[in-house]
Amino acid sequence: MDATPRFFRHGPGLLARLVFFVMLSLVLMALDTRFRYLPEIRQVIAMAVYPLQKLAYLPSVLYSRLDSGVFVSQSLIDEVAALKQQHLADRGNLQRLQALEAENIRLRKLLDATKQLENKFVLSEILSVPPDPFSRKAILDKGSQHDIQPGQVVVDDAGVVGQITRVYPLLSEMTLITDKDHSVPVQSLRNGLRSVVSGTGASGVLEMRYLATNADIQRGDVLVTSGIDGVYPPGLPVAQVSEIRSNVTNAFARIACVPAAGVDRNKQVLILSLLPPAPEIPVEPAVPAKVSPAEKKRGRSGVH
Repeated sequence: MDATPRFFRHGPGLLARLVFFVMLSLVLMALDTRFRYLPEIRQVIAMAVYPLQKLAYLPSVLYSRLDSGVFVSQSLIDEVAALKQQHLADRGNLQRLQALEAENIRLRKLLDATKQLENKFVLSEILSVPPDPFSRKAILDKGSQHDIQPGQVVVDDAGVVGQITRVYPLLSEMTLITDKDHSVPVQSLRNGLRSVVSGTGASGVLEMRYLATNADIQRGDVLVTSGIDGVYPPGLPVAQVSEIRSNVTNAFARIACVPAAGVDRNKQVLILSLLPPAPEIPVEPAVPAKVSPAEKKRGRSGVH
């Protein structure tokens, strides 16, 4: 029995081992080339090692998928945000285009309305409507520098809006026909009945006062300016009768009307020039009557 410790035992040298494995590799390669034994063995080994390969590649695949998912998610988030901003910008542009289109329509209506007006006018714009509960006023962008004077009538494409009551160099104040202290002489288009429409202080409400209960007035009658006051040109639409209340105890009916025009509908208005004063009728001096000679003689004889 060999008593030499395993630590001091020496096997084949490294060079011998290298030569042995190289020769073995060459033999196996020759056998594989000649008889095709090893492909089946490689397939078996590959099938056995495949789960280990999948397990080894799993962290890399997960990281790649996670990174791709995060990138795609961030890309989608950025794209959605950009689309939202573009949508808001498009909505704003569309609203501006709609506002411009509506303004163009109103201006065309004003131009059509000017063709029916014989007197001169100035195109103006409503700057503001002060929220005063006791009066109905509006500020216009034309003043005395534009030859605006108190008393001028303001209209839009639908009818009478108000009247200029105060003028500044570059601005003017308009009193609306709905003001409680404002009145407009009108007549009915249906039968020519004349009356006066007064403001009530409430927006969109007018009233015909002091009209008898048996007066020929009907709901839906269109009221236009009569022109008898020498301020409002005749034939301008003012209001439409909306409600009639009559009571046997009252001598006058309560007639509510809806204005044909208003500052809440249009921003551009027309300021009409003042009507020319009515021509004065000249008074001819009295011509003394001619006296015949016979009458003169009678007068002389009567004196004697």
